[in-house]
Amino acid sequence: MVLLTAILTVLVCRPVNAQEQPLIDARTQVSSSPESLIPDPVTSDSGSWHFSVSPYLWFAGNHGTVGALGRDVGVHASAGDLLSHLDIGLMGAAEARFNRFVLNGDMLWVRISDSKAVPFPALGALSADARVGQFIWTSKFGYRVLDRKKLKVDANVGVRYWHLGQSLSFNPSVLGIDFSGSRNWADILIGGRVQVPLGKKTVIDLAGDVGGWGASAKLDYQFATLLSYKICPKWTMVAGYRYLFVDYRPTNLSVYNTVTSGALLGVTYTFK
Repeated sequence: MVLLTAILTVLVCRPVNAQEQPLIDARTQVSSSPESLIPDPVTSDSGSWHFSVSPYLWFAGNHGTVGALGRDVGVHASAGDLLSHLDIGLMGAAEARFNRFVLNGDMLWVRISDSKAVPFPALGALSADARVGQFIWTSKFGYRVLDRKKLKVDANVGVRYWHLGQSLSFNPSVLGIDFSGSRNWADILIGGRVQVPLGKKTVIDLAGDVGGWGASAKLDYQFATLLSYKICPKWTMVAGYRYLFVDYRPTNLSVYNTVTSGALLGVTYTFK
């Protein structure tokens, strides 16, 4: 999906030929030089709204400890393991900005499944099917506390909502011991973001947040390092690394303590 978007981006961003260019006067020629295609980082936000959407792919692995009914097990799955069992996934972010105020959201929804033969004849089943779904929504409201040409700093607060669902079914299910269940919770977050422009087209982003503090999850935090390259005024390629940790223990008999981390690749489209 990202490769197709990149190809379309190149086609969209290609300059028009001489026959397609309208007649313009000398003042317009000066203002439409290549340098003016990228808004000035200091004055471009003043008095106007900016919107962007960012579909992405997160090639993440997962490891940690999960447990229920007092029984804990260690899990370790590489990015390749998760991709090989992926049924469906949707990932993306969006941002709205006005002057120094910013509102953003990030969504991650994946569903994986696997089927294995059952080595216990007493269960009366030949195979077992397991399905796991995860939905994470993060929304934040922030304020740009430092807005300089070579350094921008945002402070924000928000919430991260988690939904974990799982099911286990046997084929055939003679004993009727199929299982399904889910957990939902939300964590209040505080965080920040630092942007370091390296030129007209390249920006380094450092972002992170932390929450939980025992109110819902015991601890919930993430950080990301991203490199953005502007292909044309509205399209930007993004690549980087993201790390997400959560330690959720709703009772003494259950635990969800995992790290999800890996490379990230996506594109950003900016609306004016």
